[in-house]
Amino acid sequence: MYDTVSAKRNTEMVAKAIGEVLKEKGFDVDCLYVKDVDVAGVKNYDCVVAGGPTQWLKATGLIMQFLEGFAKNEFSGKFAAAFDTQLQVPLSGNAAKGIEKKLRKLGFRMVMPPLVTYVEGKMNEIQLKEGELDKTRKYAEDLAKALHQ
Repeated sequence: MYDTVSAKRNTEMVAKAIGEVLKEKGFDVDCLYVKDVDVAGVKNYDCVVAGGPTQWLKATGLIMQFLEGFAKNEFSGKFAAAFDTQLQVPLSGNAAKGIEKKLRKLGFRMVMPPLVTYVEGKMNEIQLKEGELDKTRKYAEDLAKALHQ
C-alpha cells in the first residue's frame, strides 16, 4: 500500500515495481493506493509493504492516518517492509522511518530495512533519479528471498 502525491506519481511507480518483482517471484500481490485499501482485508495479508513520499521531513498524513486506524499489536507475527521517496538533500527527512516505526507498533516483524528512493527536480517536475527503479527491483528481489526463508 502506498500514498503518492507528485504529478509523476513517483511513489506509486516504486510501489508497482516492488509488486511486479514479488509477482514474478511467485507471490500473490495487491498493489493499492492507500485510499483504495479495504481496511478489514488488511488482516488477511501475510506481509504488508507500505510506503509514501517524504513531505515536511516525514511521511504524509494520509499513510500515517491509515496506519493509525489499527490497534497496537493487531498484526503480531505478520511481516512488513517500508519504503519512501525523498529528495537527496540535507534535512530532507525520511518517511520510511516513521512508517516502519508505526508498523512495528502494530506488531509487524520487519523483513528488511526500509527502502529509500530518491527524487529530483522542481515542484511540479519531480521525478525519480536515474537508477532508482533498478535499486527498487533489487530491493524487491531481496525482499522475496527474505520472505521465502
